[in-house]
Amino acid sequence: MSLYECTFIARQDISAPDVHKLADKFIEILKGLGGKLIKKEYWGLRTLAYVVKKNKKGHYIMLGVEATPEAIKEYERNCKIHEDIIKYMSYKVEKIDEAASPMMQAPAKATPGIGAVDEMIM
Repeated sequence: MSLYECTFIARQDISAPDVHKLADKFIEILKGLGGKLIKKEYWGLRTLAYVVKKNKKGHYIMLGVEATPEAIKEYERNCKIHEDIIKYMSYKVEKIDEAASPMMQAPAKATPGIGAVDEMIM
């Protein structure tokens, strides 16, 4: 079995508990086909870069799983037909980091002087 990171974006008008129930449904699909959940992260309600299916925001969920390609295909098929999912993506990785992803960490403070006009190369 291979390691995958599966990320999906749910519609903005559903609640966070409903998003977690949706993620649990997808996890059960993967487990039913022999997969194993390694990591689950809820990145929150975030503004999208552009409007997707009439949504300006979306709930982001990232799943780190160990599964077969067939299980991932079934997960993606379910994402495609589910009405609350507006985007999804799965990709194969070498390893899944147990630590929190950069999306879960607090935003970094701006470093003074970086990007200042006087530092530009002319």
